[in-house]
Amino acid sequence: MRGVLRPEAGKSAVRTWFGDARAGPGGAGAMEPLYQQTHKQVHEVQSHMGRLETADKQSVHLENEIQANIDQIFSHLERLEILSSKEPPNKRQNAKLRVDQLKYDVQHLQTALRNFQHRRYTREQQERQREELLSRTFTTNGTQKKILDIANMLGLSNTVMRLIEKRAFQDKYFMIGGMLVTCVLMFLVVQYLT
Repeated sequence: MRGVLRPEAGKSAVRTWFGDARAGPGGAGAMEPLYQQTHKQVHEVQSHMGRLETADKQSVHLENEIQANIDQIFSHLERLEILSSKEPPNKRQNAKLRVDQLKYDVQHLQTALRNFQHRRYTREQQERQREELLSRTFTTNGTQKKILDIANMLGLSNTVMRLIEKRAFQDKYFMIGGMLVTCVLMFLVVQYLT
């Protein structure tokens, strides 16, 4: 039975929730397996982060999985800090350094995940804006300038952009001429039919 104290059995039979009471406060054997498990999880998260860069549609699922692992690692680290403070004085400083190193690694993984999420969000926002710009109908001169700016961003050469500007200039005269011809025809039709 774990966690039960039986005075009649003596000190050798007394057990705590973390291990053998003879091993020292908190049980010296309790920290090492938890440290190894946490260290292994950190390496798993690092490998997942490498896969995250190449994942396309599954990236959100993988991000959630990584975040859950990081949260679990942080809870293990809290427990490890408690256990390291209960280590014997000659091992305590080394145990705390090991836990601090793990904590440092996990904080960097957390930062890397946040940076990736920010880059993904920015990329998705740019794609939405690009689609929105391409779906609009352009009618004004200010919009024509925006089109030319976008064309320049897309890498169209200056020659092609000049041809587009020349064509827009010519189209403007065709439109004005067509409106004048239409007005003259309407005037003539009204004149002769009334």
